[in-house]
Amino acid sequence: MGQVRQSAHAFVGSALAVVVAGVVALVTHQPWLFPSLGPAVMLHVEKPHSPESSPRNTLIGHGVALLAGYGFLVACGLADNPSVLQEGVSAPRIVAAAGSLAVTALVLVLLKASHPPAGATTLIVSLGLLTTPTQLLVAAGAVVLVTVVDWLYGRLSGRPMPVWAAPEPSSEGARRG
Repeated sequence: MGQVRQSAHAFVGSALAVVVAGVVALVTHQPWLFPSLGPAVMLHVEKPHSPESSPRNTLIGHGVALLAGYGFLVACGLADNPSVLQEGVSAPRIVAAAGSLAVTALVLVLLKASHPPAGATTLIVSLGLLTTPTQLLVAAGAVVLVTVVDWLYGRLSGRPMPVWAAPEPSSEGARRG
């Protein structure tokens, strides 16, 4: 794919996914747009064949991140506190952020489900930017929504993401690389 065509593909695919999530946010008055959707969408449209871009890794990654972020938010007694932007950094907030990121990374490595944008998602939750069960469900729905939009866009534009998981690299190719 030529550079201009690849650039146009990334531009259109990124804009399309965010506009769809944004319209849903506008209609529902819920946070269907949050920062870590951006890097997830960019992976989907820029590197659709990469394991990190697959629907499997995207959904598992953000799911683990949401659970870890919320688990540490609750465990550190911060579930009812204002966000770090309002309250400032405290020792419990550092523990929540570090713990949620470490657990997210650990679980994704163990599951072989790397998806770097999930690191941002877990921090968004553990830093108190999305905290209620409703917000967490909406965030999970937003991840599913942009993944479906990007998957369909890839199919229609000739740069398809895998149906679920990216194929494992062959052991022969792995030895050479």
